Amino acid sequence: MNAPAIVDARGMEPPVPFEMAMEAVADLAPGQTVTLLLDRMPNPLFRILDRDGYRYTPTVRDDAVVEVLIERP
Repeated sequence: MNAPAIVDARGMEPPVPFEMAMEAVADLAPGQTVTLLLDRMPNPLFRILDRDGYRYTPTVRDDAVVEVLIERP
């Protein structure tokens, strides 16, 4: 099994983080995960993930980075 992918989109202006996230999840095989590192909660992305059946867990770290673990079902 491959190591989980990490997409660091901190410091980038929209829509770049969204586009990076969509590219990363499009490449996931069932059961694989990707972790996004962001400056803010990606609410538009959550709507797309919900629509497409992905599982995700957002966490705000102590350093204020938003970390979102996304898994393809």
